[in-house]
Amino acid sequence: MNDQQHFMRLERMYLSAPYNQQLYHNNTIKVTREQAIITTEVMEKHFHGAGAMHGSVYFKLLDDAAFFAVNSIIKDYMVYTVSFNVNLLRPVGTGIIKSVGMVKHQARNRLVAEANLYDQEGKLAACGTGNFMRSPLKLGEMPEYTRELSDEG
Repeated sequence: MNDQQHFMRLERMYLSAPYNQQLYHNNTIKVTREQAIITTEVMEKHFHGAGAMHGSVYFKLLDDAAFFAVNSIIKDYMVYTVSFNVNLLRPVGTGIIKSVGMVKHQARNRLVAEANLYDQEGKLAACGTGNFMRSPLKLGEMPEYTRELSDEG
């Protein structure tokens, strides 16, 4: 399997996850080598009591972008998040937001990735850094990963 097929299979896994389908609207993911970009539309269901996006949504988007950036270079196993630190920098209330994850360091047993979350105006709203490891789950045993790719990708 070439890199592009691996990236497309990871994208499909993300988009087909029931939790992502329930949580987000108009979300996209683009995986390339050592990078993943996720976009989604902020909705009222993401708000806390003060009318802005809840910190849990910031965390999930940052962690997901970093996670898929790391899994872009691991072609045999799923990875998992060991730890993830988030810094919330500004409130987000509306629009399309973008989370960009990038691999920063790869060692034998640990990988480090960073992610930035941008609001609709392109302003940095949050950032995070995570540590990841290979899990015992083989990608080849994951149904959404192994299902044949359609002509559309």
